Amino acid sequence: MAANDRPVRGDGRYVLYWMRANRRTIDNFALDRAVARCRALGRPLLVFEGLRCDYPWAADRHHAFVLAGMRDNRQACLDAGITYHGHVAREPGADRGLLRALADHACVVVTDLHPGFHYPRMLEAAARALPVRVEAVDACGLVPLSAVPSAAPTAYAFRRALQRLLPDALGTMPAAAPLRSRGLGGAPLPAEIAARWPAVDDALLRGDAAALARLPIDHGAGVVALPGGPRAALARLRRFVDARLDDYAQARNHPDHDAGSGLSPYLHFGHVSPHTVLRAIARRFEWSPADLGALRNGAREGYWGLPAPVEAFLDQLVTWRELGHNFAAHRDDIDRFESLPSWAQATLAAHAGDPRPWRYDLDALTEARTHDPLWNAAQTELRERGVMHNYLRMLWAKLVLQWSATPREALASLIELNNRWALDGRDPNSYSGILWTFGRYDRPWGPARPVFGTVRCMTSDSARRKLDLEQYLERWGAQRSLVSRSG
Repeated sequence: MAANDRPVRGDGRYVLYWMRANRRTIDNFALDRAVARCRALGRPLLVFEGLRCDYPWAADRHHAFVLAGMRDNRQACLDAGITYHGHVAREPGADRGLLRALADHACVVVTDLHPGFHYPRMLEAAARALPVRVEAVDACGLVPLSAVPSAAPTAYAFRRALQRLLPDALGTMPAAAPLRSRGLGGAPLPAEIAARWPAVDDALLRGDAAALARLPIDHGAGVVALPGGPRAALARLRRFVDARLDDYAQARNHPDHDAGSGLSPYLHFGHVSPHTVLRAIARRFEWSPADLGALRNGAREGYWGLPAPVEAFLDQLVTWRELGHNFAAHRDDIDRFESLPSWAQATLAAHAGDPRPWRYDLDALTEARTHDPLWNAAQTELRERGVMHNYLRMLWAKLVLQWSATPREALASLIELNNRWALDGRDPNSYSGILWTFGRYDRPWGPARPVFGTVRCMTSDSARRKLDLEQYLERWGAQRSLVSRSG
């Protein structure tokens, strides 16, 4: 879509692709659009990927993950003979004017359309300020954001819409390797831009600790072992599809089995596309969109025409992930208590004065200093790995609601903990998970319970009965007694 009414300049030096949310060079509709503009205008491509230091919750772990992707993207462009300019701001405002300077020489600016975090504000500001046409292209999910006209109230309602829309949506896939297009060429970077806003250096691209330490970001949330970037994402995807997907439905809720895909951080930073994930599944199972089921009644099973574990995974990848983006695309209160369904707000308000035997402030939660060994283990995993097991993440959030003075305080604590420590925080999907704790996308569950009212309740005791936890607790805390009591 055109984000402003400026003209496309035929005499510009290049087509500028401003890589923001979809930080990858494959399966990317926005990059496809930029390549198409290059062909039509007969101009080369210039890819610009920037990294600010003043975005909310900027920290070593997030920076290092993005920088690994910048390293991969720079190499992909170099291999294709495309000019890539990656810039990392070393102080707040140091990148001010860079996008405008690049746009001054461009025929058109193509960028990513994304409804989450600070991306809409960035796009609005650029559309106002830049002297050329700015085009924003949706590459968030399998179904375009615009195809569902309002925020869906439940996963079931959204799944019904998806099942109706997916056959047509999958008829148009992004190019698997758009940089291989002939004749793209490389656009020389104007010398004055290279001098004022130099390219990111190799030390930062390696995630060098000393280089990161010189940046004005949060060094308390340090670098984690999980490597970032499209190459790491593809390697993880291959391992999951080849070795873990067959057991996904049965094993994914058990922390000891480590059966999850681990793709959430890569999806969040745009290092992998859901189209790429679907391609990998299609190759493994010799599947095509023609295998989609005819029934489109919102059922979780039987629509894709794939084995049950695969359908369970695709429901998470497509329904639940795109449900969060759907909400963010249509509402601006994705992170606020007022966005909850009226029944949830009412029941939580009715039980706001219920006694809370345990209360913990943000510091105690951050440092995993609670009476609950399982919660402490989950928080420790989040701090040390930047990720958390999905089932435990739901329990983790439910217990914070139980331990906070008010639901609003609980929401604020959860957002801070998730966005600071989780690699996939600050994402529409992670906000969906947090607000699900308070009733979003859910229904009332009776009978009413203290603190929760009719919002769904979860407890560590129930988790001990349901889950395999011994190895998990051995790794993330000294809580073997917790397991022994479950027998």
